[in-house]
Amino acid sequence: MASAWVRVVGVVGGGQMGSGIAQLAAAAQLDVILADVDQQALQRGMRNITSSLSKFVKKQALSQEEADATVARVRTTTSLSDMRDVNVVIECVSENEALKKRIFGELDEILQPNAILASNTSSISITRLAAATQRPKQVIGMHFMNPPPIMKLVEIVRGMATDDNVFATVKCLAERFNKVVICSRDYPGFIVNRVLMPMINEGFFALLEGVGTPQDIDTAFPEAMGRDSVIMLASTPKRRDTIMDI
Repeated sequence: MASAWVRVVGVVGGGQMGSGIAQLAAAAQLDVILADVDQQALQRGMRNITSSLSKFVKKQALSQEEADATVARVRTTTSLSDMRDVNVVIECVSENEALKKRIFGELDEILQPNAILASNTSSISITRLAAATQRPKQVIGMHFMNPPPIMKLVEIVRGMATDDNVFATVKCLAERFNKVVICSRDYPGFIVNRVLMPMINEGFFALLEGVGTPQDIDTAFPEAMGRDSVIMLASTPKRRDTIMDI
């Protein structure tokens, strides 16, 4: 197994994505360090993990003992320096390229030479993020869908310099998280958002032009293409309501 050497996973960002990914790693029997500059964000993240696991327990997909053990594997910190012995770090901060580059630059100086830097970015160039480090061969994209404990897909993105062994390790790691893996080249939007954004835009245009009601448009996509293959306009009600007010 290519990821067998991975024992400790670091996650930067304690929001919904970061806490969800931390949960996945801990559930895969890995020790996890969850980092955020905001202690309250970390507390919310841990509550998110506990709440998510409790739902699996209620559905009898997980025992209470397994849920408790998963939570116990997650340690929180407000200092990136605590990541020094982590094998793989998954960055999950907001989609701000400058912020991601700064975090990658700091981690590059802290981590061990063989550690891998992965970003959960949905659209920012992995090659550009890698250029902020002295280890571009060990930088890769690992794009989880929201919410990570539920959505099955992980989109892996190779930068121009990403090493084959790094790719194999991260792919294997995603599979240890029980995910379906797709692989994208480092192009704007990668695969998921490159296909998704035009479809969502066409849904809005159909609404603006009076082609169908919001309810009919929302119903059309999953019923025609499969419920697991489409992100619905219903998931963005605020934007839909704004268009309806125009």
